[in-house]
Amino acid sequence: MKSIRSKLLISYLVVLAVGMLVTLVALFFAVPFAYNRHMMGGNPQMMQHMQGQGSQRGQVGFSDFRAGVFEALGYAALVASLVAVSLGIYFSHRIISPLRELTQASRRISDGRYDERVRIEGQDELAELASQFNQMAEKIEQTESMRRRLIGDVSHELRTPLTAIRGSVEGLIDGVLPASGETFGQIHQEAERLGRLVDDLQEISRVEARAYSLDLRPLNAADVVQTVIKRFQRPFDEKRISLTANPTSDLPRVQADEDRLIQVLTNLTANALQYTPSEGKVTVSARKEAGYVRFSVEDNGTGIPGEHQDHIFDRFYRIDKSRSRQAGAGSGIGLTIAKHLVEAQGGRIWVESPGSGHGSTFHFTIPVVRG
Repeated sequence: MKSIRSKLLISYLVVLAVGMLVTLVALFFAVPFAYNRHMMGGNPQMMQHMQGQGSQRGQVGFSDFRAGVFEALGYAALVASLVAVSLGIYFSHRIISPLRELTQASRRISDGRYDERVRIEGQDELAELASQFNQMAEKIEQTESMRRRLIGDVSHELRTPLTAIRGSVEGLIDGVLPASGETFGQIHQEAERLGRLVDDLQEISRVEARAYSLDLRPLNAADVVQTVIKRFQRPFDEKRISLTANPTSDLPRVQADEDRLIQVLTNLTANALQYTPSEGKVTVSARKEAGYVRFSVEDNGTGIPGEHQDHIFDRFYRIDKSRSRQAGAGSGIGLTIAKHLVEAQGGRIWVESPGSGHGSTFHFTIPVVRG
């Protein structure tokens, strides 16, 4: 009784046995009435006369009739039992086979074969279960792939500043590098880069685990845009990139966490600064939509090819894997953090880009204040 097949088969037999028992009880009480109605013509005087006379012939006739009914019922029950057992084995096999396949596939996945999938047959609950299992397996495979990529990317990102720091220190020890302010400045710069990476990792860990609180309150969307513009004006001027704000004048107030909203716009604007060349242009805008305010950061920089746009918000995703952080390619942590923060505040975020060399526009929405 430990297997589902045995339980299903026993359940079929129990249903059959209960049905036969009910039939027997019903026949026990119904046969005399049926016999009297059909064999005696339903005449009370004849029935009383035969009972009063104690007619042996009538009793024998009734006994034979009842025996015949129960004998026929016995043969029918035997055939029904054989058919029920056969059908029970067949249907239990149809149910158990997909479940067994799911069990075997789950074992293979637990052994590390994350590309395992099961067949989907029909449109019943088992097919739906198989479909959900395949989706789960696909997400596990993607998560495992991201985990491996995360370990590789973190190792690479940590190795770059650590290698620079170690090389500078070894140069100081060997006397190859002078103990000057420039040398110590390079070491300090690499240490800061290492510290920023560690801070980013801690931040994304908190954001993905939702280990933070949101102070949602009414905010002026235009004021948030101006705050970010003022914060970035100097680095944009140093790189000779035009930074402009384009919020409409009739923007409704949004229900958001001010610090987190500024953080999202800061990440997107910093991303635009990083990928826009000198003499380029970046525009931060906000406009009203149905129930939302859409914030946009548009640049005319390097752009994003279409095949990368669905993955641009993944952790540590880089379009050009050969470019390092030091060479100017971000690891994608900022965009991942921005995605989680926007969704936590009831909005959504996406990117639009015609392709490489044609710039890109990051959009995200924040709900307006209700009532």
